[in-house]
Amino acid sequence: MSTGPAGRLSFLDRFLAVWILAAMAAGLGLGRMVPGLGDALAEVTVTGVSLPIALGLLVMMYPVLAKVRYDRLDTVTRDRRLLIPSLVLNWVVGPALMFALAWVFLPDLPEYRTGLIIVGLARCIAMVIIWNDLACGDREAAAVLVALNSVFQVLAFSALGWFYLGVLPGWLGLEQTAMNVSVWEITRSVLIFLGIPLLAGFLTRLLGEKAKGRTWYETKLIPRIGPFALYGLLFTIVVLFALQGDAITSKPLDVVRIALPLLAYFAVMWAGSMAVGRMAGLDHPRATTLAFTAAGNNFELAIAVAVATFGATSGQALAGVVGPLIEVPVLIGLVHVALAARRFFPRTAATAATVATPEGSAHV
Repeated sequence: MSTGPAGRLSFLDRFLAVWILAAMAAGLGLGRMVPGLGDALAEVTVTGVSLPIALGLLVMMYPVLAKVRYDRLDTVTRDRRLLIPSLVLNWVVGPALMFALAWVFLPDLPEYRTGLIIVGLARCIAMVIIWNDLACGDREAAAVLVALNSVFQVLAFSALGWFYLGVLPGWLGLEQTAMNVSVWEITRSVLIFLGIPLLAGFLTRLLGEKAKGRTWYETKLIPRIGPFALYGLLFTIVVLFALQGDAITSKPLDVVRIALPLLAYFAVMWAGSMAVGRMAGLDHPRATTLAFTAAGNNFELAIAVAVATFGATSGQALAGVVGPLIEVPVLIGLVHVALAARRFFPRTAATAATVATPEGSAHV
């Protein structure tokens, strides 16, 4: 029997990359082969939010947020080595890098360029929790950083959109673009995609531990609800790719053009953030959390803003959809890189626990 890391993973976790690629292929195939499926899915909305996507994301995030030990959050909020780099990377470096890459790679394609800039402004608050958990990141740190990103998203998204699409291009003598998005649209996205599963996860832990204790909660309940994170992830991927399957498969060269700056963005942001964490003296779990929260993007919000501002069939919307097309396989690859990078960090008790126990390993 294998005693290595792979041997301790469940069958589902061991072949996670296969399931994700299969879900992407299934979504693209359904969107291409079933006439009107994308339009039908797009019409299933509640106050402008896609119900299938919302359902998938809620199911995906709830088990991971139920694993968070909320009584430990104060140890994260006191860690300035983590909080300050996270805010700088997310709200200064990330948007500026995506702006630069969009103009370098897509100077002749303004619609796609604008879509990518919007993606860069939408900092991740949802799927990053899954990647962080798979890579043995710090769950409590992820919860705090995601909450911070949510607050800043409500406060800063519209202002940053005005700056990067209107003001900065004007200063540089480049083409300017207007983006109209209300604070309520951003707040609604945060409340749905983070607020609901966060409240559900917190109440589950609070009531579960109160009823039967922490040992029962950690050893009995969490293993039962944990696999639903993967099911929600795969369902979300199928729906996302089915929505734009026809557009993606009918414009392969456009997808490649959009993919190149995205690949550069994910690589630079993740590797740079991991290096910043190492230089700041963070342990592997928190450096991993810093890297994934900085590299990920809130594609749900980016797509919603692009559709509301420029239309569902616009190039801006297509650029938003290509985001997860590239992000999903790249970040699942970076999960494996993060696990391999443990050797370059000082070994701590927390790091040793994630290696030694199945619950601490890359299980969702």
